[in-house]
Amino acid sequence: MHRPDPQRLSSVPDTPHGLTPAGFMPTAQSVAAPGLIAFAALVVANVALAFGPWFVRATEVGPVAAGFWRLTLAVPFLIALAVQQGARPMRLGWKLWAGLLAGGVCFAADLGTWHLGILRTTLANATLFGNVATLIFPIYGFLIARSWPTRTQGFALALAAAGGALLLGRSYQLDAKNLAGDLFCLLAGLLYTVYFVLMARARATLAPMSALTLATLAGIVPMLVFALAMGERVMPTHWGPLIGLALCSQVLGQGLMIYALGRFTPLVIGIALLIQPVVAGIVGWLVYGERLGAADLVGVVMVAVALVLVRRGPPPEVSPPLEDTLDTPDFGRQETV
Repeated sequence: MHRPDPQRLSSVPDTPHGLTPAGFMPTAQSVAAPGLIAFAALVVANVALAFGPWFVRATEVGPVAAGFWRLTLAVPFLIALAVQQGARPMRLGWKLWAGLLAGGVCFAADLGTWHLGILRTTLANATLFGNVATLIFPIYGFLIARSWPTRTQGFALALAAAGGALLLGRSYQLDAKNLAGDLFCLLAGLLYTVYFVLMARARATLAPMSALTLATLAGIVPMLVFALAMGERVMPTHWGPLIGLALCSQVLGQGLMIYALGRFTPLVIGIALLIQPVVAGIVGWLVYGERLGAADLVGVVMVAVALVLVRRGPPPEVSPPLEDTLDTPDFGRQETV
């Protein structure tokens, strides 16, 4: 095991202190304060991920094939970042390899089912069901990882849920013709939650880019098989939208999201996911003329207030060995496994 240089960030995970054995998750009371940089990373991650559907719509390949290219084109950039962190994947244990493989397959299945659902239901329904991780991941933190919320955080979750309902409720349509698409998107949201759980556990051992690179590699073959089985067009004529999808959604969006998973409780991650429908609504207003009503704007404000509340949180107990590394991102740290 390599001893980290005191002047460099340790590549041990951001969550070894204050973890519960059941879920390898930080608790609301014991995890060290992530700091402004980590919170900004979480916000930027969700903003970047919110643009994913627009890139998918702009591509000429099938929706599942777009997910395949998202992963494949991102790999060289992710490998470069992981190597810069000093990644040594051959030194990982088989349990960690299995978790990363399962995480990659779950993420591939999430992308595939969600992209299929988008074509079979309304965009509002797809956004609503595809983001059930907003509620399920915090529930996982409460019940499994025992990361209990404070009173303020519980209020923030309720406020965020109400804001999300205002954002999506007006355009949500319960219709039999949308049932298949709704179920696809709901399955995608459940798979995304499982992906979060597996990657959060991996972050207890790996630096963010190492974990994301290995999970991304694990998802490429399942995505290709899925696309071919669906009979989709795989080879594009124009690469621009696919490159944008890979860089914006996978490298930037998922890269910062996996980094944030090592710094925040499931509650904060879940609430932050509501940034995506907020951004989607704003883009729809500015680009497609889909004007936001008063209820939508109130929902945006409620989600923003909820994020501020969970960001402030209670004063944490800081674990001494890591107290000098808490507010700085761990890009460039030396891998320790």
